[in-house]
Amino acid sequence: MRSASLTLFGAAIFLVACQSTAVPEAPGRADLSADLVRLTVPGPPKSAEGECWASDVTPMVIETVTEQVMVSDARRGPDGTVLSPAVFRSEIRQKIVQEREEIWFRSPCPQEMTVDFIASLQRALKARGFYVLPLTGEMDFPTRSALRRFQAERGLESDRLSLTAARELGLVTVDLKKR
Repeated sequence: MRSASLTLFGAAIFLVACQSTAVPEAPGRADLSADLVRLTVPGPPKSAEGECWASDVTPMVIETVTEQVMVSDARRGPDGTVLSPAVFRSEIRQKIVQEREEIWFRSPCPQEMTVDFIASLQRALKARGFYVLPLTGEMDFPTRSALRRFQAERGLESDRLSLTAARELGLVTVDLKKR
């Protein structure tokens, strides 16, 4: 009796071990840069009723390039020995990598940005380690700074809340019909 129950137990363990246990993937970070709209005309993009947009300005990115430029060649003797080495000078110049530009992105509408909503934003940022102060419900400098750090990690260098970031933080609903 004892060996039969041990055999049955061993078979059950073997069968459980053979089954695949698919672990669901954790939700990834949203790429907020995918939501950016760059326009050639001023003003927000055309949108449906009830959709709101925020804008920000991306700074110009300048790269400093230092190059060694040869002033004179090395002089060599008839046997190939160096009589005087080549002379170089450093030349420094700046190059514009990216122009300053206005960007637009969907955002929660102003009437949604209540004291309770902002307190929830602070709470969500605090839970993720971006905001460390007491909750105030005000969109003050510490809140904007925490929001900028959160969104910058996701491709949007702005202290204005994007709709995609608000969804990721669990602050606004997601329309499942549009997904």
